[in-house]
Amino acid sequence: MSGGFRTTGGVAHAPSRFVRGLILGVVGLVFVVPFVAMVEFTLRRGLVGGYDLHRWTELFQGGLTGEYKPVLVALGNSVGLALGTVAIILLLLVPTMLLVHIRFRRLRRALEIICILPISIPAIVLVVGLAPVFSVVARLVGSGVWTLAFAYGITVLPFAYRAIQANLDGVDVRTLSEAARTLGAGWGSVLLRVLVPNLRRGILAGAFIAVAVVLGEFTIASLLNRVNLQTALVVVSKNDPYTAVILSLIALLVAFALLMAIGRLGAPRRSRTRRAVTASPPQTATPTLTPTGDRP
Repeated sequence: MSGGFRTTGGVAHAPSRFVRGLILGVVGLVFVVPFVAMVEFTLRRGLVGGYDLHRWTELFQGGLTGEYKPVLVALGNSVGLALGTVAIILLLLVPTMLLVHIRFRRLRRALEIICILPISIPAIVLVVGLAPVFSVVARLVGSGVWTLAFAYGITVLPFAYRAIQANLDGVDVRTLSEAARTLGAGWGSVLLRVLVPNLRRGILAGAFIAVAVVLGEFTIASLLNRVNLQTALVVVSKNDPYTAVILSLIALLVAFALLMAIGRLGAPRRSRTRRAVTASPPQTATPTLTPTGDRP
């Protein structure tokens, strides 16, 4: 063992169990320490000293109504925007990437440049360019919060593209599509029943990133005068920072639950397969009798 990695014949393998546990522990602390600090902050009794739950009980006694009710509305807006952004990624980006990869490979470099370009543009510059577009959209279909999904789709595009492309490079989609077409499948069946299941890991990774970016986005919504979770929390924090932190904790739990729900989309098929394999009885060879002639 050298440097925590197992080696066999000069070839480095996966890190040892101790190294994996150490890495996971450090990463866990990065997430747990701020979360614990937020909880401790909400339980403080100020200059009096000590801890209690009076801020939590006061917040939930009214059922998050009154002055804090807009936060629930903003949370619903952010969840809806996250789902809309994921839908845009799935309905536009994935079929386009597959089409370019199968039929128009010469356009792959151009598509990559277009998809990566938004990451090099600051959010405030992006808003300046999107403001005239949103003014036209507002005149045609209204100025609802849902229109932010188009802007978020552009913002998430580089991250979702790289996640899906990394999975796409490891799958021979051309051979799979040609084999399915040879067997008589239509392009819809090829896309939904052959290619998308093989790209499930990349698509789910893109969905994870899209949800995380949308739930934490503030600049675009603020400059375009839309209400989402982050803009509502900023308004609350100006009046009561403790309540803002409590609501932030609730938002983190909701985001975590949403991400877990997305992550479970790929689990049922594996569990069904595992149960089917476990439940199936072992196959035993059936003896075959062949005539060998009369024995004395």
